[in-house]
Amino acid sequence: MKPVQFRRSTGAFTLIELLVVIAIIAVLMGLALPAFQSVQDSAKRAQAKNDLTQMVSAINAFYTEYGQYPCGAQQGNDAQDFFAGDDNANSGVFDVLRADPNNGNVKTYNPKVIAFMQAPIAKDPNKPRSGIGGNGRFYDPWGAAYRVKMDNNYNNQLENPYTQSTGAGFDPIQAGVIAWSLGKDGAGAKTGAKGAGGSKSTGASKDDILSWQ
Repeated sequence: MKPVQFRRSTGAFTLIELLVVIAIIAVLMGLALPAFQSVQDSAKRAQAKNDLTQMVSAINAFYTEYGQYPCGAQQGNDAQDFFAGDDNANSGVFDVLRADPNNGNVKTYNPKVIAFMQAPIAKDPNKPRSGIGGNGRFYDPWGAAYRVKMDNNYNNQLENPYTQSTGAGFDPIQAGVIAWSLGKDGAGAKTGAKGAGGSKSTGASKDDILSWQ
């Protein structure tokens, strides 16, 4: 009787072949990931720029309608112009612009209850990105509150929150309203003080996104 012979199936993979395939897939994923992240970052920057354009347009439309900005006037110098950051001033401004019926103070500035902008509501109100958070503040795609300055002493100029001639224009800025995002790193001009963000062309402020640039 002849001994039984076992044949290797020609359709199966050896362990070495599987490891080679896995290694190739890992290399391809390593090459594709940076490109994907770059595309994702570009999309977020575009979204932030669109948000800034929308909010500045809404505030200008508010001014056209009421002859004032959605905040109280002040008689001091430009250093005292209205600034909204990661605070209740931020939620107050966007409640007024959105004509939020849940805020009883809206009619103080917006008596006609006109919705000047339609900002999206963030998917996670506790960790908001790209929309209005649970606290009413407007957040950029990276999760930092947008910054807004308004010329509420009405001399048509605002102090530049960055060092002039470093990619953020001159100081003062000849405008009634400006807004900006802190970008991916969440750092830069966190306050509206003159030159608070330093140079726009280097360091933490390099990735900030500005409405006036």
